[in-house]
Amino acid sequence: MHLFCHEHPDTLVVETTVTDARPGKVALAQSPFYPGGGGQLADRGVVRWAGGEAKVTGFDLSAGKVWLLLDTQAEVSGTVEAAVDSSFRHMMRQLHTDTHVLNALVFQQFDGALVTGVQMAEDGTARMDFDLPGANNERLRGLEGPINDLIRQDIAVSIAYVPMHEAHAEHGLIRSRSVAPPPTPDGKIRIVEIAGLDRQACGGTHLASTGASPPVRILKIDNKGRHNRRIRIGLSDAKGP
Repeated sequence: MHLFCHEHPDTLVVETTVTDARPGKVALAQSPFYPGGGGQLADRGVVRWAGGEAKVTGFDLSAGKVWLLLDTQAEVSGTVEAAVDSSFRHMMRQLHTDTHVLNALVFQQFDGALVTGVQMAEDGTARMDFDLPGANNERLRGLEGPINDLIRQDIAVSIAYVPMHEAHAEHGLIRSRSVAPPPTPDGKIRIVEIAGLDRQACGGTHLASTGASPPVRILKIDNKGRHNRRIRIGLSDAKGP
C-alpha cells in the first residue's frame, strides 16, 4: 500500500473528502496520517468538518482502506480537514532515522547482525533488539559517539522502491521481517537510504537528512537471552530517562 505520508512527508494538513464513514470512524480520499507499524507509533491529530472536530485515536487497516478512528460517534461526511500533530510526527521521524543510523553501525561492525525487534516511545526514546550472541556491551555503548558523528554530518535520507526479488538478492536490505513493510501492489518494497551509509527496507517516516535530529544518548543495554542485546536510545532533548 502506498501511503500519502510516504510520498508527501512534509504535508501535515490536507483538505480532502470522506469516501466512507461509520459511527466513530472515517476513510478519506487522502490521509496525511501515518497509521503506525514497524515499531513506529501512529500519528496523532484531528479531523475537522462543517459539523465539528474530532481527535484521531487510532487506525484500522481493513478492506483495502485506512480507517481513522475518532473520539466521536458522529458520522462525518463531505469535505474535511485532516491535520497531523506536527511535533509528535517530527519526534517520530527523528527517532526512526536515528534507529537506522544505529542499525547501520551494528550491521557493519558486528558481522551483519540482524534486528529482532524495534519500538519507539512517546517519551522520545526507542529500543532496538539485535541478534548479537557474545557481544561486548561496552563496545556497544561505544557506538554513541559514531552515531552522533553521523547525525552531525547531516547526511541525506532518500526513498526508493525496488522489486522484491532484487531486495531478497541484496544482502542486508531486509534485516527483519517484523519491521519490513509489505510489498506494494506492483510487487515492490520501500527502501530507505542514508547516503553512503546504509540501505534497508522500511515503511515508516524519516527525516530528509540526519542533521534534523538532536544528538542521541545510549541509555541502557540489556541482555535478552543468549543471543539478543537490547539497546535503548533517547533524543538528547527528550523528556525520557
